[in-house]
Amino acid sequence: MRLIRWGGLAGSVLVAAAAYLGGSPFARGTTVTPGTMLAGREGVLLPLCWVLGLAALLCAWWFGRHRVPSTRWALVTAGLWMLPVLPMLPLGSEDVYSYACQGFVQHAGGDPYAGGVQDFGCPWLGSVSTTWRTSPAPYGPLFLLLAGWAVALGDSLAGVIAGLRVIALAGLGLVAAGLPVLARRAGIDPARAVWTVLACPLVLIHLVSGAHNDALMVGLLVVGLALVAARPSPALLVAAGVALGLAVAVKATAVVVLPFAVLAAVPPSSPVRALWRPAALIAAGAAGAVGLVSLVSGRGLGWIAGLLRSGDTVAWTSPSTAVGLTVQTVTGVDAVGATRVLGVLLLVVLLPVLWWRARDGGALPGAGWALGVTVLCAPVFHPWYAFWPLAVLAATTAERRWVLGLSALAATLTLPAGYNWSLFTRVPGALVVTAVLVVLAVRQARRLRHRRVSA
Repeated sequence: MRLIRWGGLAGSVLVAAAAYLGGSPFARGTTVTPGTMLAGREGVLLPLCWVLGLAALLCAWWFGRHRVPSTRWALVTAGLWMLPVLPMLPLGSEDVYSYACQGFVQHAGGDPYAGGVQDFGCPWLGSVSTTWRTSPAPYGPLFLLLAGWAVALGDSLAGVIAGLRVIALAGLGLVAAGLPVLARRAGIDPARAVWTVLACPLVLIHLVSGAHNDALMVGLLVVGLALVAARPSPALLVAAGVALGLAVAVKATAVVVLPFAVLAAVPPSSPVRALWRPAALIAAGAAGAVGLVSLVSGRGLGWIAGLLRSGDTVAWTSPSTAVGLTVQTVTGVDAVGATRVLGVLLLVVLLPVLWWRARDGGALPGAGWALGVTVLCAPVFHPWYAFWPLAVLAATTAERRWVLGLSALAATLTLPAGYNWSLFTRVPGALVVTAVLVVLAVRQARRLRHRRVSA
C-alpha cells in the first residue's frame, strides 16, 4: 500500500508538472492538439509528464481498490494526490474561465441567463472559450451565487479560480461524508467505495484542477441520498429534499434522482400509495430550496434557456451523436440532430422503466443507473460527466469493471490544456461506438429471445 500511495503521488506530481507546462492558460493562445504534440512543437517534457503521470495514477487507483485498509487511509491518500495540482493551471478544459465570467456577471448585477458573457464586460473574456462567450449560463442559481461570491472574494482571475476550486473541494467533502452511509446501507465496503470515487484520476483532473461544478452537484446528491438511506424522520426527509433541490439548483439534470430518492424512503415492494407522504416531504424540501435560491439570486429558472445551447459540441463520446455521425459518414445525410432527439426520447422511456424495476429494493442503485443513462443518452458527453454515476454506483452496487473502465477512459480523453481527443478521432471514434452499440443490441435481443424460449 505504500507503493500505491506514493506511486500515485508521484503520478500526481507529474500531472501537476504537465499543468504547469501546458495547462489551460489564462490568455488563450495556440491550442495544444495531438498534432502539435506529435510534431514536437510542445517539446518532450509536457507529453511525457502527462502520459506517465496519468499512467501512474490510473495504475495506483486500479490496483489499490482491492487493498484499501480503511476509509481514513483512502481519504488521506486521495487528499494527498490532490495537493500538487492545486497551485497549477487548470487541467482538462477551459470551463473554469467561463465560470469566472459568469460569476462576474452575477456579481455585477447582470443576468447570466440573458446572453453570453461578452455582453457584460467581463475583464477575463480573453480566457473564455469562444463557444461560451455568446452562450447563456446553463447552470442553476445556486452555482451562480457561489461563483459571484468567488469573484467578490477573489478579485483577480487567479483568486477567482482558487475560490472555484474551494467550491469543488467542498462538493467532494460532501461526497466523502455521504458515501460511507450509502455503502453501509447497500452492504458495500465504505473504504472501497471512497477509494473508487475520490481516488479516481477523473476527480483530480476535472473536479479538483478543472474545478467543475459537477463536484458540488454530485456532493449534494450523495448527501440527499444518504439522508434518505438512513430511513429518516419526516424532518430528515425534508432535509434530503433540500439537499437534492440544491443539487438541481447547480445543474438541472440532478432532477432525475428525485423519484428514486422517494422510492428509497419506503420499504421494498411497498404499494405505490405508500409513496405519497415521502414524495410530498421530499418535493417540499426540494421546491423550497430551489425557490429560495432562485429568489435570493434574482435569476429565477432562466438556466433552462442556457441548457438549450449546451449541445453545441458534436463528438462521438455521446452515443446518440456517434450514431448520427456514422449515418452521415456512410450516407452523406446529416442525421446528428435526429439521432440526438432519439437519444432523448430513449431516456424518457428508460427512466420510468428503471424506476419501476427499482421498487423491489433497488432504489439507491437505481439512482446511479438513472444518472448513467442520463449521461449516455444526452446529446453531449464531457469526461467529468462520468463522475455522476460513478459516485452513486460505487457505493450502492457490486463492482462493475466496465463502469470503472469508462471512468478511467474519461480521465484520458483530454490533453492538459483541454483539447478533447474525440475531436481528433471524430469519424473513427463514431464508427467504433456505433459498432459497439450494434453488438450490444444484438446480444440483448438474443438474451430476450432465449428467455422467451425458456419460459
